[in-house]
Amino acid sequence: MKTIDALNVYYCELNDLIDNTIETEETISLKNVFGQRYIGRGLPEKVKLKIYGIPGNGMAAYMDGAELEIFGNAQDAVGNTMNNGRIIVHGNCGDTLGYAMRGGEIYVEGNVGYRAGIHMKEYKEMKPVIVAGGKAGEFLGEYMAGGAIILLGLNFSKNGPIVGKFCGTGMHGGAIYLNGNTDEYMFGKEAVKVAITDADIAFLKKHIDFYSETFKKDLKHLKIESFSKYAAVNKNPYSNMYCVY
Repeated sequence: MKTIDALNVYYCELNDLIDNTIETEETISLKNVFGQRYIGRGLPEKVKLKIYGIPGNGMAAYMDGAELEIFGNAQDAVGNTMNNGRIIVHGNCGDTLGYAMRGGEIYVEGNVGYRAGIHMKEYKEMKPVIVAGGKAGEFLGEYMAGGAIILLGLNFSKNGPIVGKFCGTGMHGGAIYLNGNTDEYMFGKEAVKVAITDADIAFLKKHIDFYSETFKKDLKHLKIESFSKYAAVNKNPYSNMYCVY
């Protein structure tokens, strides 16, 4: 495994170093990362990055199969238009996590910011997944067209909602799973609560088990039957705004 010290290295230079290194090394450890942007952008399969510090905006943009593990928090737009691969964040994430994400998985140990999962989509077998252990800010799953978002709601008061207002606004595909019940006024008019199926239970168990194993958390107290599922009211919520000639 190759180690790269990112201390005081400009983001363009750091990304060039990563690109050159993966020609001979599949696993890279980045230490002293401090806000450098676009780390992991477009990286292909088999490449693994272990990132120590706080990567900057746009990490893993257009990533195409690599695995990134971040030992710290991450900033905004993680996984922007990500095609495939896996991101594991041992901390919290900023806003617009998984923006237009098209495939792969993102696991966040803690909380996520505003507009996580905005414009997520899926195509055939490509079904992106975001799992966060804490809570999310407003506009979760905004304009969501596919994939799944799972909020576990760990380590905070059950007296408050685990999601901000306008959840699912403009949603026209995919599914949002929230631990517990959330007041209806927190959701956009395009999202509706639906019944949990056996397939949903198996899906949740798979991803919760991976979260538990990855972050070394005992989640035996977490009851899958306590989750609520939200889906789109219809697949074309703005059809009445189109012009027909």
